[in-house]
Amino acid sequence: MTRPVTLVEPGTVRLERLLPGPVERVWSYITESDKRARWLAAGEFDLRLGGKIRLQFDNAKLSRGEVPESHKGRGQGTFEGAITRLEPNRLLAHTWDWSEKGHGGGNTEVTYELTPKGKNVLLVITHRRMPKELVTAVMGGWDAHSAILQDLLEGKEPRSFWTEHAKLEKEYAAAQ
Repeated sequence: MTRPVTLVEPGTVRLERLLPGPVERVWSYITESDKRARWLAAGEFDLRLGGKIRLQFDNAKLSRGEVPESHKGRGQGTFEGAITRLEPNRLLAHTWDWSEKGHGGGNTEVTYELTPKGKNVLLVITHRRMPKELVTAVMGGWDAHSAILQDLLEGKEPRSFWTEHAKLEKEYAAAQ
């Protein structure tokens, strides 16, 4: 089965997912803390070049289901960064500082691109400069998080983040 996240070069992953539109609705789920908290992480984004971003993760709140033993203690934390590109309703890029999280990664960078496709929107997320040891976990994370976003936009009960993430992380690791 083809997964929506691919490793495009060492330390860079790319997700492509077709979501129900319109673009403005999907954009709001990326940029507004209360909506983003339902699929990824809460935290304010100062929507201007150089503006600060904060991602406050609490994956246990994303959906129903138990946290697998292998993932206990994971999925919480706060990350900061700054906006590096901004084209409202089309593109947002920001740094994501991992340096204090024990991964030795420093600043990674995430780009969200939205392209209208009829009534749908193609969401492309590219995450660059990741430490090698995090790549498969991040691939599974983006796949699981964006699947929950798709569920929300389709008006469905969100799937279990932890069940989905644990399964996907193993699939991505086996494919590497």
